Amino acid sequence: QVQLVESGGGLVQAGGSLRLSCTASGRTFSSCAMGWFRQAPGKEREFVAAIARIGSSRSYVDSVKGRFTISRDNAKNTLYLQMNSLKPEDTAVYYCAASPRSYYETPVTQVAYPYWGQGTQVTVSS
Repeated sequence: QVQLVESGGGLVQAGGSLRLSCTASGRTFSSCAMGWFRQAPGKEREFVAAIARIGSSRSYVDSVKGRFTISRDNAKNTLYLQMNSLKPEDTAVYYCAASPRSYYETPVTQVAYPYWGQGTQVTVSS
């Protein structure tokens, strides 16, 4: 089991920045690939970014490339999502998720992630 708790969401103006954090407990954090997903009102939850167990491989959805950066600190059992140049269309509930994987995998599908946090709201005003 892995327990995940997100933090860092809030209200920000378009063009601003936020950094989300996800703290893990339970199963060894470093044995899991980690991902961020988001769900906007009236839409299905979608993949945002993923990072491999040792952080050398990352994947992003096209809409956030160049603006968002996923990172992890295995010593602190913490996952991050640095979000810059935010747009109103980035408004959503953001979830972190954990997936026990081999070293270099960065899964992008929800079914690959058995462990999920409760989500944190990000609202970007225009």
